[in-house]
Amino acid sequence: MSGVQSIERAFAVLRTLATGPAGVTDLADRTGLPKSTVSRLLAALEREGAVAQAGSGGRYRLGPLLAELAPAAAPGLNLAALARPHLAELTRLTGETSGLAVLDGGEVVYLDHVDSDEAVLVRDWTGERIPAHLVPSGLALLAHAAPAMVDRYLTEGRLAPATERSVTAPAAIRARLDEVRSRGWIWFHREFDDSLCSVAAPVVRADGTAVAALHVHGPAYRFPGEGADTDAIGRAVRAAADRLAAQLA
Repeated sequence: MSGVQSIERAFAVLRTLATGPAGVTDLADRTGLPKSTVSRLLAALEREGAVAQAGSGGRYRLGPLLAELAPAAAPGLNLAALARPHLAELTRLTGETSGLAVLDGGEVVYLDHVDSDEAVLVRDWTGERIPAHLVPSGLALLAHAAPAMVDRYLTEGRLAPATERSVTAPAAIRARLDEVRSRGWIWFHREFDDSLCSVAAPVVRADGTAVAALHVHGPAYRFPGEGADTDAIGRAVRAAADRLAAQLA
């Protein structure tokens, strides 16, 4: 394989991973490259920090090197790079995984996350897309979206549940959007997954729209934890989101 061809194939792998985490077989299918070639490329890219693997035998995702390089290509515009220190601080404060999400149409797209040091971790959602009403980041973002867009989302599609606790009635969702706007954060308890609890806050621009949402989530058996001050945790997430909004301004 020539040097130029290797570079072209490496970028084909990176472009595919930009759409979300994937395993070797999936990458081979989507790039049209042999699995052996994909494996060699991933090993080289991982050594350089361009990709990272979620545990032994896990799926690959874009690595920290790309976050380091991106600001030089688009100074001041790399949301994930700016958000990273705030996510790290939230993980330090709560002991749980934190993440960054944006709204794309009616779906939440997870851009980045910072793992906790706990032995039992939640899965890496980076690159995943989830209907906005099913996760707190989605409601945090919808709360500051254009009213016409929210109306379409709540009336034109089927608001399917994920668990028996999922809230799908449009009137109930609108009430929760009001809660986000008044408090600045919102909790979901086992509504997307029976094993997870999560809290999110919007990153709100000066014009009142939300550019992203920060969240913290963890296994329901330990997060938020018996007797935990959920309001204090919510305020911490909101404060981190406000700090990121100030940077973006």
